[in-house]
Amino acid sequence: MATLLHYLNQHCVNFAPVGLSSTHLLYQRAADVLFMMTAVCVDTPGGPESMLLRNVPRPQPEHGEVLIRVHATALNRADTLQRKGLYPAPPGESEVLGLEAAGTVASVGPGVRLSWGLGDWVMTLLSGGGYAEYVAVPEELLMSIPTHLTVYQAAAIPEAWLTAFQLLHFVAQVKEGEIVLVHAGASGVGTAAVQLVRLAGAIPIVTAGSSEKLQMAETLGAAAGFNYKHEDFAEKVSDFTAGRGANVILDCIGGSNWERNVACLATDGRWVLYGCMGGKTVTGDILGKLLSKRGQLLCSLLRSRSLQYKADLVRAFSERALPHFSDPTSSPCRLRPVIDSMFSLDQVADAHRHMEANRNMGKIVINVMNPQ
Repeated sequence: MATLLHYLNQHCVNFAPVGLSSTHLLYQRAADVLFMMTAVCVDTPGGPESMLLRNVPRPQPEHGEVLIRVHATALNRADTLQRKGLYPAPPGESEVLGLEAAGTVASVGPGVRLSWGLGDWVMTLLSGGGYAEYVAVPEELLMSIPTHLTVYQAAAIPEAWLTAFQLLHFVAQVKEGEIVLVHAGASGVGTAAVQLVRLAGAIPIVTAGSSEKLQMAETLGAAAGFNYKHEDFAEKVSDFTAGRGANVILDCIGGSNWERNVACLATDGRWVLYGCMGGKTVTGDILGKLLSKRGQLLCSLLRSRSLQYKADLVRAFSERALPHFSDPTSSPCRLRPVIDSMFSLDQVADAHRHMEANRNMGKIVINVMNPQ
């Protein structure tokens, strides 16, 4: 503290509010420095250039929360929508972007029941706040980083993998032997879904926009892949399934795909919508065609779910999927996060541009700080 006060005395005392001693001012400034952090802020919604690095107050863990020193976070499509002002943070949550993080336990708030220790390596799902040096998290959302994974690989897990797990098991209730069509099969959620479908004993097939992305999905276990830019995926799904169709469709595209989705949906199939990258507007006989197949249209988001729902999801994922990220010799069906690229925190605008150009295969990771 003496060294810090000396520095502050030399560089930071060009102010003297009436009634406060110079020593008091130095300690006040020291506290300000110690309890600040760097975060990515968006003052005015817009393009990637609207994101700014800024010093902001460090969050303090409240009852039942753990403060995480963030080493890495990862991008999600929701981040780009929030940056544009199209997907605001839920009420009461951090306005800072970022839906997942990995790092170390920095402090523990009152009422925490589990034995998290300072310095423990953890990863977590967030409702916001990941693009920052620190984030406070309800303890129910924490997961220990599996052995044999780096902190950067861990940062690529929470949002994408919990989303895919939720869609498959909580929403679609996928069954062994079923055919699951995964749109955007080389995306973060897509690469997770392909592996989780295999883990569930079902059969994943995918769509993607390039041969490289299809090859990536197939190396992860996809039984077939279709380039939506050059072929009718509905016809290809019908051919692959001998006319039966897909039992489950995981769809982040929405409006532009609806006719082909219904065309290749199996009787009694479940079409799970979790994004509208291809538009929100639908015209035509969607209800009649869906009804004729006794199909279900199921819609789901994760960010706006209750803490209890997320806690149940984290618990189920930790029990049924997380062990398969460990040493490949200990699991016959090993899971692995796919990292496309890494950027530093001050390159976050470039990271967003990379995602919005649809160049990524797997997750884009942001290195917030170098692990010690």
